[in-house]
Amino acid sequence: MRERDLDPRPAGDAGDLESVQELYDRTDAPDRERMRRERDELSPRGRGRLTEQARARLAERREAAAADDGPSEGDRWSTWDDADERGPEPQPGWLVTELAAVDQELGLLKTGKEADVFLVERALPASGRACLMAAKRYRDSDHRQFHRDAGYLEGRRVRASREMRAMRRRSDFGRNLIAQQWAAAEFAALSVLWLGGARVPYPVQRIGTELLLEFIGDADGTAAPRLVQLRPDRHELADLWQQLLGAMVILARGGYTHGDLSAYNLLVHDGELVMIDLPQLVDVVTNPQGVAFLERDVRAVTKWFASRGLPGDVADPDRTVELLLDEAGLG
Repeated sequence: MRERDLDPRPAGDAGDLESVQELYDRTDAPDRERMRRERDELSPRGRGRLTEQARARLAERREAAAADDGPSEGDRWSTWDDADERGPEPQPGWLVTELAAVDQELGLLKTGKEADVFLVERALPASGRACLMAAKRYRDSDHRQFHRDAGYLEGRRVRASREMRAMRRRSDFGRNLIAQQWAAAEFAALSVLWLGGARVPYPVQRIGTELLLEFIGDADGTAAPRLVQLRPDRHELADLWQQLLGAMVILARGGYTHGDLSAYNLLVHDGELVMIDLPQLVDVVTNPQGVAFLERDVRAVTKWFASRGLPGDVADPDRTVELLLDEAGLG
């Protein structure tokens, strides 16, 4: 996601003439008469305005130059050096961070209400080293849905009252700010959980509203199933609950709750439960509805585990809420 070069000068100034001049940069320099004829052809009134033909030729040359600068394999050079944020250290051994690596998009993994997730491979072609990542891309303000985010945003701090007003009005500027906040909040939450020992996708990097995350699945690109898709036996169910409780405790110790926790945003890979989808992370201390969100998270997951046969005294919702509030310092 690169910003476009914007030229504030109106059409017809020296900038267009300089662009036209690029069209004459050839190894066999034309004679003066030929240059005059081509200049007349491209700018018939001699006022520095490009004709449609000249604009098309100039665009072709720029596209060719950009293609020449790209990698011979893959879609783009690694964006590791362009990241606004990088994941916590120590970085896992599987991660490819060399700038000579190339990124290649392999397909769509998931569509959601606010973001789409794509499978991306980052590889060093010469060495054969590669890793799979999930690229989570929040949609722009024309395509994202913000019908649920008002409660989540309460208590979040922004740098200026102007930004808060824009977010409340849901202007395009405000909605883009919300998208940035959700991406940054998810990246921060994943970093905290990862450092705290919870099983979450390792947050590789963030560029604006795009997150690159550890891909949870098999080496062939098959994504791990969601918890809701599984029918674990009694022993597996108890183990998965203990893993989930541990992750919720780590969140609570930081003063947070997931905000939208359910069996749909928990993955299971090789017996490990992995928590995903944390953009709506709720601060249970500063958000007036924080405790209500925590209670809703707990009741949603305990209900699912109870429906699969886990005894109520193991995944008791009231005791779980009390435990988490104590861990958050609100007991």
